Amino acid sequence: MALQDRVSELRTPEQVDQFLTQNPNAAIFKAGTCHKTMQGWGNIETLLRDREDVQVGIVRVVESRPASNHIADLSGVTHQSPQIIVFKDGRPLFDLDNWDITTDALEPLLSEHLGAVSGSGAPLASDLRSYKQLLDGFIGGQLSQEQFQFTYLQTFKQDNALRSQAEFDLLNSLFGNPDEHHIHPAAIISLEPMRETPLLARAQQVRQQLEAL
Repeated sequence: MALQDRVSELRTPEQVDQFLTQNPNAAIFKAGTCHKTMQGWGNIETLLRDREDVQVGIVRVVESRPASNHIADLSGVTHQSPQIIVFKDGRPLFDLDNWDITTDALEPLLSEHLGAVSGSGAPLASDLRSYKQLLDGFIGGQLSQEQFQFTYLQTFKQDNALRSQAEFDLLNSLFGNPDEHHIHPAAIISLEPMRETPLLARAQQVRQQLEAL
């Protein structure tokens, strides 16, 4: 079963209870409000798309606070966002929070608690229109380089969409991030004169690659 068919949005405590009761192997992902969520989900999606044995619940913590609080009470795991908690028969096995949600950390934990698997599940596709429109505006001359840089980086910084690792890596590749985690637009923009490839050429390449995803 494809990952997209195993993902459920959990909005209420009752939905959380039903989800955990019906699914012996379950992962709940608490989605926050910035790019940490996008980056964390990309790492999770990379591994869980091959795990047909695991159902996935998504909790948007701002919109579904009662559900999020209920999960914390049930599991005894202090709330963080983003956060993944993996359950077996309703019992929490492990959790990872914030920047600790990496494939290197998650893969051995999944194998230890649920067994190893191999597969070739297809990555999920998300809505990339906002980035395509920004890139088209810059490439077509409607946005100046300064306008494009600031708007793109602010959009990326605030992006909490559930995107695949491939999508995240491509969107991040346009500017890169010397801080690795936190995004500081002014600091990133200041590095532009030192880059070998002009921004316009990089933007054209990323735009083409977005169509190929």
